[in-house]
Amino acid sequence: MGEAHQASGLLSSLSSDGSEVELSSTVWQEIYLSGLRSWKRHLWRFWSDFLTGVVPASPLSWLFLFSAIQLAWFLQLDPSLGLMEKIKELLPDWGGQHHRLRGVLAAALFASCLWGALIFTLHVALRLLLSHHGWLLEPHGTMSSPTKTWLALVRIFSGRRPMLFGFQRSLPRLPVPAVQDSVRKYLESVRPLLRDDAFDCAAALAHDFLRLQAPLLQFYLRLKSWCASNYVSDWWEEFVYLRSRNSLLVNSTFYMMDFLYVTPTPLQAARAGNAVHALLLYRHRLNRQEIPPILLMGMRPLCSAQYERIFNTTRIPGVEKDHLRHLQDSRHVAVFHRGRFFRVGTHSQNGLLSPRALEQQFQWILDDPSPACPHEEHLAALTTAPRSMWAQVRESLKTHATSALEAVEGAAFFVSLDSEPAGLTKEDPAASLDAYAHALLAGRGHDRWLDKSFTLIIFSNGKLGLSVEHSWADCPISGHMWEDQQCLALFRMAVDKHQALLKAAMSGQGIDRHLFALYIVSRFLHLQSPFLTQVQSQQWLLSASQIPVQQTHLFDIHNYPDYVSSGGGFGPADDHGYGISYIFMGEDMITFHISSKKSSRKTDSHRLGQHIKDALLDVASLFQAGQHLKHQFRSLGEEDSGHSHGSSLSSDTVGSKASPNF
Repeated sequence: MGEAHQASGLLSSLSSDGSEVELSSTVWQEIYLSGLRSWKRHLWRFWSDFLTGVVPASPLSWLFLFSAIQLAWFLQLDPSLGLMEKIKELLPDWGGQHHRLRGVLAAALFASCLWGALIFTLHVALRLLLSHHGWLLEPHGTMSSPTKTWLALVRIFSGRRPMLFGFQRSLPRLPVPAVQDSVRKYLESVRPLLRDDAFDCAAALAHDFLRLQAPLLQFYLRLKSWCASNYVSDWWEEFVYLRSRNSLLVNSTFYMMDFLYVTPTPLQAARAGNAVHALLLYRHRLNRQEIPPILLMGMRPLCSAQYERIFNTTRIPGVEKDHLRHLQDSRHVAVFHRGRFFRVGTHSQNGLLSPRALEQQFQWILDDPSPACPHEEHLAALTTAPRSMWAQVRESLKTHATSALEAVEGAAFFVSLDSEPAGLTKEDPAASLDAYAHALLAGRGHDRWLDKSFTLIIFSNGKLGLSVEHSWADCPISGHMWEDQQCLALFRMAVDKHQALLKAAMSGQGIDRHLFALYIVSRFLHLQSPFLTQVQSQQWLLSASQIPVQQTHLFDIHNYPDYVSSGGGFGPADDHGYGISYIFMGEDMITFHISSKKSSRKTDSHRLGQHIKDALLDVASLFQAGQHLKHQFRSLGEEDSGHSHGSSLSSDTVGSKASPNF
């Protein structure tokens, strides 16, 4: 209700002092435009689904159906009951040598019609199923037999792997509630807030509204609900946001914070490179519809339309109202640092740049001592101005700084490299979080391009934040994207890669033994191979090996926790390297043996042990069960780092043991 109240002052431009005919024509025009916008989106999405796959059917299913029809035709069976013969008669006669081609075309046309009819039937059935809301009324934790049946049918008609926008054409239209119910609920909500006389006045006004204006207004809303898939979303976007003339700062922006206790790296450029790379990987998956749609109870899909405008989107100011400009693609990000704007390319001819390549560009920006150009430092402050004022100034910028403006508005998103640290501190948690929140919400007023769909903020100590413009989508959409850098996704990718390499090695597809054997053969044959020579001469600073526990039936860790072996260790393979041996004891403990040479000034077993422990705690904190571990073990880790023989942590998660230096 608060956002709707903000829009009430904007509706005066729609009121008509003329006749009822003028007002009626305006409403009809708005309904027509809403329907037109809705059908344009439907057609675009239909074409997109055709290119990427159709849910609950796919182009592969058409090929299967066509092949089945061809096989039946070859076996002198006619699954079309004579329809393909009629289609053949309607096709042009190209002569006897093309008689077989006519049969193939007839089968293809029949398969296409049958395939389309099946898809349409599945979509209608799925739409009817998704219109059911009885499951919402059941008590939490219980599920009736009808709901179980409903869930099973939804799963069947949804297909095995629905794509992000696959449900859009099957989602039911947003129903228009009964006006009597909405008025009654409103009165119930304000009853505790109003005095008796004020409430009686509100109730009387509601009664008159239901009797006089409500029937006509409800008629127009129902009419719009049949012309457009959502009777309110486009008006909400326009009147609550795009027609608002207030500053976007605070009024239309919200922020999201980084992890409280975990910072993957304190290096600002490295964190920026990793974050930008992760966000653009998310965009790649988004474009390919590889992001699964949000499903309630794992079954009931929510609308995914707002995902389309996460990236490459800018809110363009106008004198009377703004509009959203969305580009199909963008291969750069706009970066702000110390009053200067930079255009950072994110792709090469081979595709998306690596995090390291992006980090190097960000580090170059951080190291660049050049001052800001005249009027450049506070240019972004214009995006905080009232929208009408900014629209007028922007017209002059389009004339004098076209390329610079296009670089910012045409970027995938905006990046701000902040010169100050941020985040939670142990010394003053409340004040540090206040400063963190203020920096994300408002910044300095000139270091955020508020018109962009979102600004990625990287602080000097590696902390992240997100400042989001609200008009293009609701908070759950950007929240879903923000959950997906996060490090948990990258960690799972690393785990998948590690498991693939492990399975390859276990099946005899490892590389080290193979390359070693090739090198030996080359020496026998006196065949010079610079590559193999380089491989074999490479220094192995880290030599790691696991001691697998194979006879698990001999161990009972839970009942006899004291009878635990700490495994064994070995020396480093290089004078300036480490030897690391580790062993998993049950599900709750890992023990590490770390060795290094005292003669090396580059190595320290205790220091590496602390780093391993910190890394494991960081990984644990990515998961719900380990959120408290980083804070819980921080002080303990600091105490253990100075012990001469290291230490072993034994808890519900991880342990570490640092062996003394050799």
